Amino acid sequence: MATIVIDAGHGGFDNGAMYQGRKEKNDNLDLALAVGNLLKQKGYDVIFTRDSDVYQSPYEKAQIANEAGADYFLSFHRNAAEQDNTYNGVQTLIYSWDDPRAGQLAGVINEELEKLGFQNLGIEERTGLVVLRQTEMPAVLIETGFIDHDKDNRIFDGRFDEIAEAIAGAVEQTVPLTQNAASQERRDDGDCDCGESQRKENVVYGVEAGRFGYHTTANFLAEQLEEQGFSSYVFEDGGVVHVVAGKEDSLDEALKLQQKLRNLGYQTLIIAAKDEA
Repeated sequence: MATIVIDAGHGGFDNGAMYQGRKEKNDNLDLALAVGNLLKQKGYDVIFTRDSDVYQSPYEKAQIANEAGADYFLSFHRNAAEQDNTYNGVQTLIYSWDDPRAGQLAGVINEELEKLGFQNLGIEERTGLVVLRQTEMPAVLIETGFIDHDKDNRIFDGRFDEIAEAIAGAVEQTVPLTQNAASQERRDDGDCDCGESQRKENVVYGVEAGRFGYHTTANFLAEQLEEQGFSSYVFEDGGVVHVVAGKEDSLDEALKLQQKLRNLGYQTLIIAAKDEA
């Protein structure tokens, strides 16, 4: 089961940004708990850095995720400007584009929240933030609108449940569940998710590196694979968009390719298909 650490930014004596008596730490906690509970319902293993109004240093937060061996880290925050009602919109922060998984998740979160009325301010690298720099897994910091902008607060309050569902849905689109873990055990034994057709001579093997609900995200991953030197293709089946690397003539070659992708941090599944070439 994929493990996701959910971090509510600030807490305790650290209120975060404030606006007309509103405290960022409270908004962060409310949304973090809502998203985390939705992810539990979807089958993810969820760990909260905090579930009450307590303070933790950013290093403590990163340590919780690292010690848990988490697969992803999501930190919830709200933005603020120097002057009230100046800027508005949602933005996600990542440590670096070197790990495409964080960028993929951040992009889908932005897209889903934009549908609810937030302005999409994009993705930004922040190498100086401890929770992004010290975590050993893909990490995303979500700035869910500006706490000092009335429009963003209206969206946050009026569409709170939809916001939580949108973020949880973005995770579901980009982070595979552990049902792949059972498949992983089979692959370690030399098997694959191929069916009877794998024994036919006209079958080629590929390594699935991701499955998504949207072509935009799938194409992003396919392009990333190409940039890393892997051939890739995208196909849709039953409303799910699959991203596959390689077309190998033998299972042994597919297993070698799979290991290369694993070493880069991809969660993978070997598949087989008829060679249409």
